[in-house]
Amino acid sequence: MAKKTLDMAKKNKSDEFYTQISDISVELFNYKDQFKGKVIFCNCDDPYESNFFKYFALYFNFLEIKKLIATCYIGSPIANTQLSLFDYESEENKTTKLPHKIEITEVDDYNGDGAFDLADVEWLLRNKKNALTRLTGDGDFRSPECIELLKQADIVVTNPPFSLFREYVPLLVENNKDFLIIGNTNALTYKEIFKLIKENKIRTGYTNFNVGMYFFVPDDWEEYHKIENGRKLVRVSTSCWFTNLEVKKHKEYMTLYKQYTPEEYPHYDNFDAIEVSKVSDIPCNYDKAMGVPVTFLDKYNPEQFEVLGNLGSYAPDGYSLSGAIFINGKKIFKRILIKNKGVQK
Repeated sequence: MAKKTLDMAKKNKSDEFYTQISDISVELFNYKDQFKGKVIFCNCDDPYESNFFKYFALYFNFLEIKKLIATCYIGSPIANTQLSLFDYESEENKTTKLPHKIEITEVDDYNGDGAFDLADVEWLLRNKKNALTRLTGDGDFRSPECIELLKQADIVVTNPPFSLFREYVPLLVENNKDFLIIGNTNALTYKEIFKLIKENKIRTGYTNFNVGMYFFVPDDWEEYHKIENGRKLVRVSTSCWFTNLEVKKHKEYMTLYKQYTPEEYPHYDNFDAIEVSKVSDIPCNYDKAMGVPVTFLDKYNPEQFEVLGNLGSYAPDGYSLSGAIFINGKKIFKRILIKNKGVQK
């Protein structure tokens, strides 16, 4: 169903997957110390309607962030659905027609109710000049206007369009930005992303990427999994967090206990490496190339293992193989080629 959902999105040229605030909270809680004093940029979000914006606005003071910036692209299908921030304008010029940005440097108890909440953020946006302004361009993250905002930021946090992931991540890397973003797990083997994994410049986040996530979709989506509070949700099992921030689990050593035997770990027919069908079965005493499932990357510690390549698809810098891989004539699913650094010879 996850593949069908993504295929449907591609067919409809739609990337409108909106992240639930519960999933955002679970992951972002782990980076509190890394957010402190930083400028956060949500550059693929409709400000205020976005749960990324809401999270950072709600926890602005708790996280001690310096500044929050969010931008809206032209034609966003959920703009103005929860809060009309431009009531003074004609229908023709509402946010669905013209993109905008929000910049916040403080959140205070503006309404005097003794709490910092979205009501205070709403008051701020309606009453503080320059907090909410129009963009002159289309709000696309690749536009000159948004790139200038990107240069001001320390950390980018958002859910970018899955179909543009190959363009999106290199833009962040080129501008030397820290980031925490959601993407399709298949992106782990894209040549643009895999190269960064090999160089230890990108890694998965804390959320187990075998769990998948539910995303809100626009009302006109015909296929969905459930409805909550009147909104449609689809489950995308192939979704996970990508980041270049510190993630503690990628510094933990995997406990290896199995011993290598030729019977249990056969060689591929057409490549000089052994097959390890489960990450938990990586042998502790084998120091040559091994093919492991892609799920290995969610536990990958660069101090313990070296990632050599990517079997069954693009594989940069040395190990490569075009087409499928086989054992006794049977096709094997895509594998990550690794080597254990810690084996004593």
